[in-house]
Formats: sequence, C-alpha cells, structure tokens
Amino acid sequence: MSQVAVVTGQITINDGGTFLLTAADGSIDDQRAQGLFVRDTRLISYYEISLDRQPLIPLASSTITHRVARYEFTNPDLETANGIVPAKKLLITVRRDIIGGMHEDIDLTNHHQACVDVRLMLAIRSDFVDVFRVKAQKLVTEGRMETTWSDGTLTNLYRNGDFTRGVRIRPEGASSPPRYANGRLIFDIALEPGETWHSCIDFIALVDGEELEPKHTDATTDVTPAGQEMENFLKIATQLRSSNRSVEQAYHQALVDLAALRIPVDHGSLVWIPAAGIPWFVAVFGRDPLVASLQTMAVAPGLAKGTLLKLAELQATEKDDWRDAEPGKILHELRQGELAQLGKIPSSPYYGAIDTTLLWIITLSEIYHWTGDRRLLDDCYTPLNKALAWIEQYGDFDGDGFVEYCSRSSDGIQNQGWKDSGDAIRDAAGEIVNPPIALCETQGQVYDAWRRAAALYEVWGEPDRAQTLRKKADELYQRFNDRFWMENEGFYCLGLDGNKAQIQSIASNAGQLLWSGIVPADRAKQIVQRLFQADLWCGWGIRTLSAKNPAYDPIGYHTGSVWAHDNAFIAAGLKRYGYHAEANQIAEGIFAAASQFQFHQMPELFGGIERQPESFPVPYVDANIPQAWAAGAMLWLVSIVLGLSADASNRQLHVRPCLPAWLPNLQLTNVAVGDATVDLRFWRDGEQTQWEVTQQNGELTVAHPDRPRTE
Repeated sequence: MSQVAVVTGQITINDGGTFLLTAADGSIDDQRAQGLFVRDTRLISYYEISLDRQPLIPLASSTITHRVARYEFTNPDLETANGIVPAKKLLITVRRDIIGGMHEDIDLTNHHQACVDVRLMLAIRSDFVDVFRVKAQKLVTEGRMETTWSDGTLTNLYRNGDFTRGVRIRPEGASSPPRYANGRLIFDIALEPGETWHSCIDFIALVDGEELEPKHTDATTDVTPAGQEMENFLKIATQLRSSNRSVEQAYHQALVDLAALRIPVDHGSLVWIPAAGIPWFVAVFGRDPLVASLQTMAVAPGLAKGTLLKLAELQATEKDDWRDAEPGKILHELRQGELAQLGKIPSSPYYGAIDTTLLWIITLSEIYHWTGDRRLLDDCYTPLNKALAWIEQYGDFDGDGFVEYCSRSSDGIQNQGWKDSGDAIRDAAGEIVNPPIALCETQGQVYDAWRRAAALYEVWGEPDRAQTLRKKADELYQRFNDRFWMENEGFYCLGLDGNKAQIQSIASNAGQLLWSGIVPADRAKQIVQRLFQADLWCGWGIRTLSAKNPAYDPIGYHTGSVWAHDNAFIAAGLKRYGYHAEANQIAEGIFAAASQFQFHQMPELFGGIERQPESFPVPYVDANIPQAWAAGAMLWLVSIVLGLSADASNRQLHVRPCLPAWLPNLQLTNVAVGDATVDLRFWRDGEQTQWEVTQQNGELTVAHPDRPRTE
C-alpha cells in the first residue's frame, strides 16, 4: 500500500526538551519554521554546508531513531585552485544526534582517481527567536547578540535583561584544523584517492545557567536520561501482535512516539510527562498529557502519575486575569522561552483551558481504577478538593448551572476547549461565535468528573461528600438534556453562546458526550445515526464540523478535518453504550489512515476529504508529528475494540471484545492491573470473539462483565 509523506521535505529529531527541524537536505532556513530548539528558543537558525561555496547534491536522508538523522550528499563539478573535481566523485555523510545539544559527524570520502583539494564550509547562524515567534514567522528579538571565535570554538550569545541563551559550536577531532572567516567555519581538505576526512562538531546549548553538552553515541545505544526513560517505558508497556501487520505497526509506532515525546520536569524529584507534540508543543501542557494518560491506561498506566503530580504542583492558587488563572484551576501550558520569562506572554504558566481541571479529576479516577495506588490518591486529595471548588466558584462564573469560558487576558486564548483555534466555534450559519461559550462536551466532563470524584470520596470514607456530588451530577444531567438537545436534529448543539442561546451547528463535540455518560440511552441511538451520516463521517473518521456547515473546510484546523483523538473519544463512548460495530468502524477508518502515513505514524490531524477507491488521507501541512494524543489514540482504539476496563482495588480486569473481520486476531502481553500482569489472546470464531489468558503474574480475575462499568 502506498504511503503519504505528511511533512514533505523535512526531518525532525528530538530528545527530551531538545529538537531539530531541518529541510530534507539538512539545511536550516531562518525564514522558515526550522532550527535547533532548546527550551522554547531557536539556538541555530541557519545552516548551510558547501564545498568551495557550491551547494552539495543531496542523495538521501532519513531519521535513524527518534533522536538520530543521517544525510548523504555528493559533489557538483568543482573548480578548485588545484583543478577540476568532477561531479559525483566525493561522498559526504552528515550524522546528527540530539542529546541536550547536538552532536554532528561529517565524513568526506574521495572516490576520484586523483588527489582533491577542497574547502568544506559551514555557514551557521543563531537568531535566538522565541518558539512562539518562529511559529508565527515574526522573527523579532529585543536583546543583543555577540559572536566570538576563540580556541577553535565559535560562541553565539544572546542577552535580554535577565534572559540569556547561547550556543557553543566546537569542532572536535577534525582531520584538518578549522578556521572561521566571513561567517563560516572552514576546513581545508586534501585527500588522496580512497581517503576519508572526518570531523565531529558539538553544538553546546547554554540555557538557564546550564551547559547542555552533547555526546557521540551509537544510534541503538540509549545513553541519555531521555533515552533510558524511553527504553524503560517500552520495556513495561503492553505490547501487541496481530496478523494485521498495519495495526501492529501503527501500535508500535505510537508506543515509540509517546516514549520519545516524554520530557523531564522537576517535581522535587524528576518526573517525566509527555510533551504535546513536535515541533511547536515541546513543553509542559495540561490537556494533552492528561488525554494521553487516559488513552494509555491499558498500555502504560504509570504515564499518568507524573502528569497528575506535576499539574497538581502547578495548580493555580490565586486569581490572575493576565494568565487566566483562578484558584484550583489546572494549567494550559508552561513555557520557558524569552517571551514567557520576561512576561511578554502569559504562559508562565497560562491557565486558559476550560477542560484541563475536569480532565485532571477524570484521569485521577481512571489511574486509581487501573493501579489501585492509594498513596497517589491520598497525595491528590487536596488538589482534588481545590479542583472541585474551582468548578463551582469559577467554572460556572455566571451561575447558570453550566461551565463556560471567556478569557480575561489581553493576550489569552479566545477558545478554551480542545478546539482552541480562533475560528473553531461556528454557528449554523458558519459565523464565528464569540465567548462566553458553554461547550456541550464540557458539561459532559463536569458530569463525569463529579461522579468519579464521588466514588473517590467513598474510598476515603466520606459518603456524605459522595452523595452531594452525585446529586449535583444528577441535576446537571437533567439540566443539560433540557437545554442542549436539538429535537429537530436528533443531536446536541455545539454549546450555548453568551446570550444562552443554542449554537445549533453539527460538530464532533457532541459525539464525545457518549464517553462522559451524560446521554440518555434513547438519545444515544439518534446521536449514533447522525454521526455516521455523510456530512460528518468521511470514511477515515468523523469530521470536526459537518460538511453542510457554510464554514466547512476539509483541511481547516478545526472546521472539517479529522483528529484521531477526537474519534477515539467518540469510539469509547460508542463502546460504552454498546455500539460495538460503530466503534469498530471508527477504529478501522483511523487505522486505515495510519497505514498510509509514513512509518504508520498518525499525525495531529488530517483532512476530512471523503474516502474513495484509490484515495488517501490528505495531510494537514502544519500538523505536529509526532503528537501525544494522536499516538495515544492508536493505543486506545485497540483497548476500545477489546472493551478493556479495570478495577484494581478488587483485582479485576474486564474484557468486552468484539473483533471485526479486518482484525481477526490479536495478542497483548504485559497488561498491568495493580501489581498483577496478564497476557491475553483474542481471535474471531465465525462472527464471535473468543479470548483466553495465556500467562498471568499476580492475583487477578479476568472476566466479561454483564454490563460495562459506569463510573
């Protein structure tokens, strides 16, 4: 099957909080969104390699691992001081390894039958532009830069008040000594036939008083802290085998993506949480790691622990309109670049997200189901109290019984649900709806969070608190279904606007309500029928916005595209309400799309263009790849098809498998529930799905429940 290159002409590698984005030929253009980035700052903004000022001819390039890339070149006809070097007689190899900073190896081999004398030139520049400005292509800096060449090392430094960044570019072990002139590192190279010239170049990042010095490693050797964490993650994560190789490959790639995306953050001791995505979201976020944690409970339940603890540590303690902060609220993002450190943007941290606090509560409940970790639960008792208080005191700021958002920051995010682009929320006429907005799925999340929190308070022996929360949830259930249902559409409205009128557009948001459980059974059937009509269902997945809406754009960010994580939430809701075939239909579309992307790697989103014979999913040009919740969706969809849920406190794993014809068999190894692990095998027998436990360690009962767990 053909594959689609999602980001054409670019190569991305990363390790921890450092990433490199280049053109396919390894060059970096400072006028494009490329460069070497460390902690939200572009340290290398321009890179060009040449021989006697002539550009090289690219032969091939590829990532080797998530942090290593290799580029192969040859030469054009070169007119040198000592004669002509015919084209394609020199082979140049560049290998880059991201470890804190960057390590580069350059090898040049002479395959000409005569001696060659050439000058290898590296034009390298730094602009130290904040990642926000690089993304927006507003390449402004306000500080002062200086460049020095001393003892064979090129140093670029930037200062703006207390904010400093720098990079040292240091050739090591070169076969001929470097010199610096006219903005270029220059190596004079003389090679006999068959000889090879070599040099290492270290790019040492200078950030926040630290020197991040890279090391040369073998591509298969994980010597970095991030590499070791990645190895540990993959070692304990649930593995999958199937005769459907496309599903198997997409699952494995998703595991690798999530492992590679994790970044270290300080929580007294070091914890690792998944960054949202590369290139623009290599930072601490709220929504993205929480969603990824929910998606991977059956695969790596420990992923949620560091996320919950770090986000609780950063929970807002005071009201701050500039940062859209309110006591008890969980952050949206935390940045470390110049704009954040100097207060030019509110991301220090910024709290403008309506769902992160709700998702934090839901994730805490779910990790307890899978791990039974009472110590973690107790550590989160106070943050949970604060999160619940935020819902009542600040989430519903106008007292109408629904949680809504409206930024109070002069530089805040306008839309604060997961569809957070400025043009995401459209009415039935296609017009942009301005906040305050009470999104439908937000109410479902509040309902789910209250019910889950009630169960946690029963664990703590507080039945009165539990009863109060359940009563609040029941009242919201009735209030929501009275106000948000559109009888003429057989569907829920997108939300309520500032006048408390329904936003009567058809969007994927309503599909996520099934996951929260706030939908009555009779209405669930109508929602399911509506989701799979042609204006929402494109064959690859459910579109973010109906194709009948005047604002529909199949390659719009939130106005008609397909997001794997959005579809996984909907599939989980379909499974919850017993619509197994429909959940499998979504899984098939998403896995079919993944099979045509490069490396079976699911991007952040792709176009909502209709699936037809000989068609393929159309890439979204600026999609983040890898992206945490896109990778997590691939893992969650497998769990959804199998109907996996856990009750670690009672040492139980529930399965409700329904394998479709396109996935006739599947094996999972190392599924963890509490301190027990189990290997499972599933297979189709006619139209039925059979399963068995093939290996078990620890006390655990695996069973098919009569009905799904509802809390």
